Amino acid sequence: MDKVSLNTIEREGALECKKLTRWYKKVDDPMAIIFYILIIVAILTYIIPSGEFQRVLANGQMEVVTGSYTQIKQTPVNLFDIFVAIPKGLLAAGQYLFIVFIAGGLFHLLSKTEALENAIGTAVKHIGTKRRHLLIYLSVYLYGIFGVAVGFENNIALVPIAILISSALGLSNVVGACIAVGGIGVGFALSPINPYTIGVAQHMAQLPIFSGALLRTILVFITLSALAYYIVRFVVPKHSEQSSINDLSLKKALSDYKMHLKDWLVISTLFLGIAAIALGSIFVEGWYINQIAAVFLVIAFIVAFIYRYPPNYFIQLMMEGASRVTAGALVIGLAASIKIILEEGHIIDTIVFYLSGSLDNIPVVISAVMMSVIQGVINLFIPGGSGQALATMPILLPVASLIGMSKQLMILAFQVGDGLTNLIVPTSGGTLAMIALARVSYTNWLKVIFPFMIFAYLLSWLFIIIGYVIGW
Repeated sequence: MDKVSLNTIEREGALECKKLTRWYKKVDDPMAIIFYILIIVAILTYIIPSGEFQRVLANGQMEVVTGSYTQIKQTPVNLFDIFVAIPKGLLAAGQYLFIVFIAGGLFHLLSKTEALENAIGTAVKHIGTKRRHLLIYLSVYLYGIFGVAVGFENNIALVPIAILISSALGLSNVVGACIAVGGIGVGFALSPINPYTIGVAQHMAQLPIFSGALLRTILVFITLSALAYYIVRFVVPKHSEQSSINDLSLKKALSDYKMHLKDWLVISTLFLGIAAIALGSIFVEGWYINQIAAVFLVIAFIVAFIYRYPPNYFIQLMMEGASRVTAGALVIGLAASIKIILEEGHIIDTIVFYLSGSLDNIPVVISAVMMSVIQGVINLFIPGGSGQALATMPILLPVASLIGMSKQLMILAFQVGDGLTNLIVPTSGGTLAMIALARVSYTNWLKVIFPFMIFAYLLSWLFIIIGYVIGW
């Protein structure tokens, strides 16, 4: 082949790559992706039969009556209803939107005081950036512990701290998001003491609360270790440069950082607030998003008092911070519209019914693995561990009994499917709120976390198989 032909092929190849890149950039927006999902879900309301389970109030919670599924008149969602569902979704996700706005304002306020930046910069200066891999491992374990013990959305306030840590190490926001959101998500998903999933499911299965903790503890520790290794080995090399300077990045050389009295007061206030959130989440019934947002506001007022900011300047900073996370907050509201369409089409119960029925006549160990996949699919439609447990346990507990699967194994399969998919499904308001605070787009988040998700699932399936083999 002559030189002219080779040049022609190279130019055509370069042009084709350029076209592909341009096309990819056109759809690389979470709003567009979620809107496509809305359209697909609306189409499904014409295909999937509408149906409902009967529900009864038991112990203060609505539970599904086993064997009560019936089909009802089809209620498809038309094109105009899709657009009506969007403001409904914004209203339904209001608590998530507002906590993102309030947290955005709080951390913009903290950035102006430079207290958090000084604390992270000083700590990394003393530890040394040469040991950044060790810092990443320790940070992942720390965030994992918070996920295990405190919960998921309850740890939203910790996300910007990881972003500052990654900035101090010369890394981008994506690395910080993997440390914080990944660590919290894995800890929450596989926690041996998760009251929202394990607690509710074991109570409904009449098992001792938090029984079987040893196997789950080993699984969550190994998965967190795998996450830390994945970040160090695969994420850091691709994101070893900081993104553009913003209020979540260090702006001075590490050698210039030191702590002052006001810095210590602000950091103490912040961590006392985080401690209040942790204790409230564990010991106070009903403590959730609104209470966490209130704690954020209290922290903001105390910080403004410490620095004697005039009211107008304080409000200005809070508004500026809120405006910087508007795009991420709106993505949460748009994603919430998916559930609105599913509910108005009355196809959620139908999906649960047919997915649970797909486990008949399959070997028990394969059924357990499939059950985790089914729960992952259901989690797209019923986000929230306790809500999914209440909807699916009355159906899957009898199924497990009929096919000879232990309740403990079935609950582990439920836990894996429900928990891990929280990190990627667009209906998980907590995840979208966290990545919004990290200034990472939903599509960029999927690119970086999805390969790890595949490994996390494979590892979890291995533990499900081990649980079956040992008669757990």
